Amino acid sequence: MCIGMVRSPSPTEVSMETRETGQVTRNERLAAVIIFLVIASIIILVFSPWRLEIKVLNRDYLGRLAMVSTLALVVVIASKQDGLSRLLPLLKALFILSLAVTVDRVFGVFLVDTLRIGDSQPVGWMTQKLNEAAVVCPTIVLANKACGGILEDLYLVKGKLKISLTIGVLTFVLAALASFPMATLFKAENLTLARVAPWIPWLVIYVLANGLLEELMFRGLFLKRLEPFVGKFVANLLIAFVFTALHGTTTYSASNMIFLAVTFPLALLWGYLTLKTESIWGSVLFHAGMDIPIMLGIFANL
Repeated sequence: MCIGMVRSPSPTEVSMETRETGQVTRNERLAAVIIFLVIASIIILVFSPWRLEIKVLNRDYLGRLAMVSTLALVVVIASKQDGLSRLLPLLKALFILSLAVTVDRVFGVFLVDTLRIGDSQPVGWMTQKLNEAAVVCPTIVLANKACGGILEDLYLVKGKLKISLTIGVLTFVLAALASFPMATLFKAENLTLARVAPWIPWLVIYVLANGLLEELMFRGLFLKRLEPFVGKFVANLLIAFVFTALHGTTTYSASNMIFLAVTFPLALLWGYLTLKTESIWGSVLFHAGMDIPIMLGIFANL
């Protein structure tokens, strides 16, 4: 049960119920879009460990506590209001996202800082990302279950596994083969196979961990929660917008405008692949492959 609530229908069940009892109202549709864009953007752009805006540590933790507590209260209130029942799965997903980024900050980043795991070597980058994925992914899965959800709601199921893995592996390999020229967009110079070879174990672990982490946080958490309100296409579009906004102020690209222009359609493709294969695995591999040139650029400049 999620924070003491009676189990509510999963997003899949809500979608079926919507089809049976009629379409959502215009107000519900508008509310879902605004709630997602505003709250998800605040969580990602302000409170994500990757976008730490509050520099005073105590205020940072207090802000996160206030965010999680407020969303938990909103979920409790919504669970008792019949008029908000259709919005409840989306509100729960936003609560789970806020909890995940907070746990990431408290246990993920804090643990890395405490153990003094540096980022001057590829192995340090890998360790930090693996630690982050090990904290965030179980938090999302367990919180989703506690809130009455199932693995299918997160696309953590087999789905059309054969085609999902085929596309995922193919795109991963193609991205890896093209990674040297693409890495120039990320300030990489003098890349040779001999230079890159020692990085490969840390590189592969990093991109796979990051692919799973980000696909679960975005496509996994929100595709089914938004679909009943705006349909698959617009749901994918909204998620891609927030995902791209997360990367809006990155410093590892030689041209941020080009990077964002590439990131947005890639995010759409990852969502489309998840929807079509009914699982997250293909998009995780595709995403991981496209992270390879980014990490080559970062590693080359350490």
